[in-house]
Amino acid sequence: MVNEYVVSALKYRPLNFDSVVGQRSLTTTLKNSISSGKLAHAYLFCGPRGVGKTTCARIFAKAINCFNPQDGGEPCGQCESCQAFDQQRSLNIHELDAASNNSVEDIRELCKQVLIPPQTGRYKVFIIDEVHMLSSAAFNAFLKTLEEPPSYVIFILCTTEKHKILPTILSRCQVYDFQRMTVKNTIDHLMYVAEKEGYTAEPEALGLIAEKADGGMRDALSIFDQMVSFSGGNLTYETVCQNLNVLSQEYYFQLVDHFLASRVSECLLLFNEVLQKGFDGGNFVAGLATHMRNLLVSRDAETLPLLEMSEKMRSRYQEQAQRCPIRFVYKVLKLANDCDQAYRTSRNKRLQVEICLIQSAQNEEEMPAKSEPPAKAGTPVKPASPAKPVTSENPVTQAKPATPASSASPETNAPKPLPKVSFKHFGAGKKQEENQPAPQAQQETEEQPKEPINNEKLTAAWFAYIGALPHDSVAIAQRLKGLQPIVKDDNTATLTVSNPQIQQTIEGQMPQLLAKMRQELRNSEFRIETELEEIQEVAKSYSPSEMLKMMQEQNPEVGELTSQLQLTFD
Repeated sequence: MVNEYVVSALKYRPLNFDSVVGQRSLTTTLKNSISSGKLAHAYLFCGPRGVGKTTCARIFAKAINCFNPQDGGEPCGQCESCQAFDQQRSLNIHELDAASNNSVEDIRELCKQVLIPPQTGRYKVFIIDEVHMLSSAAFNAFLKTLEEPPSYVIFILCTTEKHKILPTILSRCQVYDFQRMTVKNTIDHLMYVAEKEGYTAEPEALGLIAEKADGGMRDALSIFDQMVSFSGGNLTYETVCQNLNVLSQEYYFQLVDHFLASRVSECLLLFNEVLQKGFDGGNFVAGLATHMRNLLVSRDAETLPLLEMSEKMRSRYQEQAQRCPIRFVYKVLKLANDCDQAYRTSRNKRLQVEICLIQSAQNEEEMPAKSEPPAKAGTPVKPASPAKPVTSENPVTQAKPATPASSASPETNAPKPLPKVSFKHFGAGKKQEENQPAPQAQQETEEQPKEPINNEKLTAAWFAYIGALPHDSVAIAQRLKGLQPIVKDDNTATLTVSNPQIQQTIEGQMPQLLAKMRQELRNSEFRIETELEEIQEVAKSYSPSEMLKMMQEQNPEVGELTSQLQLTFD
């Protein structure tokens, strides 16, 4: 005879408080209240799905009716009350599914059962699951009974949506908030089930199941049974990825390696392989952002506990994080996040992702060339050649011959002329010298590009700056899109605005605006002049009576004529 198959979520459902996973502080509180006999008349268990709310309610109801409770508040499991509960024939425990029994009539029927005392045992326990599904009328009908039940009645309400419970119900209950299952707790429990059933499972595979379950143990056990059926009891990371249609982390590790080596073509080919396997580009970018976030928290031992995964995968993240410069991690994380936000509205979604990958694979050396800044403070100043004429930009001068007062012939006693640095560089000390740029840096500044501008280049550079604005500057971008600068000469453009507020906003953006547009236009002397638009006076429209009045004021004879002829204007 073949044994009847029972799913893991039911087969390994906890029968006592100690076997409940991930709710240690909460179960300890319940056991202490049972041991001390300090029981409330109503409890509210709330939390995510599959974390043990209904299970703890049943264990609690079983424990308070146990004839021989163990030390610590656990049920004995041997007495008549415990056996009746295990065999689902106990008359002291009633369960009501509020999702399908949410009317006033259902609550009135429950209130009638409350009046009947228990035949055996001490308490009559009513467990109402998904209590938030009760209608407003049912809640109101339940209020009085919930507030003042008989001494032998205990209500246990369970819900996944605490915010939908009426405040009048919350105030009458002791509220217990159940926590989500951590990845580590889920992996440990799944490993325990696998050992009991004789299955082999890789910790990475169980970690993937735990992440997919999103904090619910019941969901994790259901996925576990599905994977066992697919793999025949041998759970590996690859088989779980294949069956759950989850993109393997191996792709992201390879992608980051391509980024670090600036292999753009390999990045595009890898993304094409992901698309050919049927994965969505938006999910791919979201996974890249998550991967970069994991690399970021892997760099510091203090943030390492934020990685909820197996030890093997955690060590792999640590190894790759040590090879990634922190600025690189920040850059790719921001690019992935921006691409994720723009992906939903983009018309060419694949190109949006490919641009993100290309930018991520670019090193600082491969970025577009920018004008070099002046030499840093402390750069030695090279003395100018004695043959060069003295100019205002070349402060090197020749010393005048010293003429002692006692000498009669200056030509005889004068020493050879020696070059020296003028006080324009030194001032009172070396501070002035450090602030003065080196001649070489000045020469590099003079060699910066100064291409003349035209309206076509100007418009392209203008919208390039608008497109580079961050997402939190949407209002500024919309204002700038409605404006159009016009070429004034080879290095200057004029921008006409309608009011002083817009002019002030643009002036505040001017440093970043000029830096971006000078780079796009390849003109280091480019500047923008803003001016206010002239307000033209709008001609007023007059009514016939107002026009007649104006004509009478200008010519009194018109008034006499209208009175003699008795003319009226409507």
